[in-house]
Amino acid sequence: MPIKEYNPTSPGRRGMTAVTNEGLSPNKPEKSLTKTITATGGRNNAGRITVRFRGGGHKRRYRKVDFKREKAGVPGKVAGIEYDPYRTARIALLHYADGEKRYILAPHGLAVGDFVKSGPGSDVRVGNALPLIEVPLGVVIHNIELKPGKGAQLARSAGVSAQVMGRDQGYVQVRLASGEMRKILGTCMATIGQVGNPDHGNVTVGKAGRNRWLGKLPHVRGVVMNPVDHPHGGGEGKAGAGNPHPVSPWGQPAKGFKTRKPRNQSSRYIVASRKKKGR
Repeated sequence: MPIKEYNPTSPGRRGMTAVTNEGLSPNKPEKSLTKTITATGGRNNAGRITVRFRGGGHKRRYRKVDFKREKAGVPGKVAGIEYDPYRTARIALLHYADGEKRYILAPHGLAVGDFVKSGPGSDVRVGNALPLIEVPLGVVIHNIELKPGKGAQLARSAGVSAQVMGRDQGYVQVRLASGEMRKILGTCMATIGQVGNPDHGNVTVGKAGRNRWLGKLPHVRGVVMNPVDHPHGGGEGKAGAGNPHPVSPWGQPAKGFKTRKPRNQSSRYIVASRKKKGR
């Protein structure tokens, strides 16, 4: 889907770009596969803000996406490629041979009328899902599970992919988009191909109001706050109070401070870190 540019009819339009709707289905979403999610505005069940700078945004319905791909051996026909307001990727509506309908993440190159399958023994084709142990080395994958049957957790956003690099004692070595090399159990499911809508990363927002449509409030800097609200607040003029090390509103160092727990159980599955040596 190409990027379209707008005529500079206003300051907000100047430089603004968007991904075209070319190839998307004109039909409304499958009603049985949607549900309402109540907006929280970043507040917990006590009404306190636990995630700052969230609120407002356009009303939207959640699409139930099949991240497990557990319909083994049943072919599904792609009935349409649709927009999903809750994610950057596009989704594909599948009509299975047994009459069931499901949404999946739409890989790059999947078209209306194509057939996809999942489960052991499936062909290595774009859109098919199979256990990692059956994926040939070097193949690009997405929608990757970390625990068998839990559903995909990795490589789900627009344009992202991972690559199978090796096998070792029932585990498969996968190189993620961040550069991290990770061992994943071979019985975990993954989908062949790259996530669709790769041009999403080239979009220029253009104006602040477009972020408000997405439910993002302005992110206020600490140096313009009062001392009671932020450690960087106060002082005379623009400089703020001295030149402190950057910290969060609660005093935790914000740059270069490692917050990952040293005994994190998932660390033992990391073969090579995404961090470059010497940096």
